[in-house]
Amino acid sequence: MKTSDRIIDSAIALLDSGGMSAVTLRAVGQASGLSHNAPYKHFDNRDSLLGAIATQEFQRLAAAFRASRQERVRPLTKLKQALQVFSRYGRDYPNRYQLLFSDPDIAKQGGDLQQAAMASFSAFAALIAECQTADVLPGVETPALAGLIYASVHGLINLQASGRMRAEKGFMTVDDGVTLLLKLLAYEKSGN
Repeated sequence: MKTSDRIIDSAIALLDSGGMSAVTLRAVGQASGLSHNAPYKHFDNRDSLLGAIATQEFQRLAAAFRASRQERVRPLTKLKQALQVFSRYGRDYPNRYQLLFSDPDIAKQGGDLQQAAMASFSAFAALIAECQTADVLPGVETPALAGLIYASVHGLINLQASGRMRAEKGFMTVDDGVTLLLKLLAYEKSGN
């Protein structure tokens, strides 16, 4: 394993266990079994290390979305599976999720991170386009519809993560919200 990969893996472990504040270059060096200065040889600063983590995680989401698209099931089932992956990711890795979707300093980095984020969104949008082609989602602009669904699910994930998702608010789980959203879009598609 390359030293930079070892550093990233250690940083992810610190992120998962202690949040973004736990990820310092000194702590990552120690957790990697390297000198406290070793991470500086591979990353300019903490934000560049966090950006490398975010890039890797967006690539992971893109791969999961592409894998859903390869399933031999109906397009809407593929989309539901992809949204379950997205929801599960937010639930199982809340600190990584926050890094990807709630840290404006990391989002500004551009470069490889921006390409990975757009590749992830494009893989998701391809699922939306497939549903549109199958005539199960409205025929509006695909990026706009993909963005709306992505943002809606993001909001549900945030509600769940913050403990504000309650039955009296209409949802017990993110999956319940996703199911309703897709039913509403299908209802709209049917012209009712």
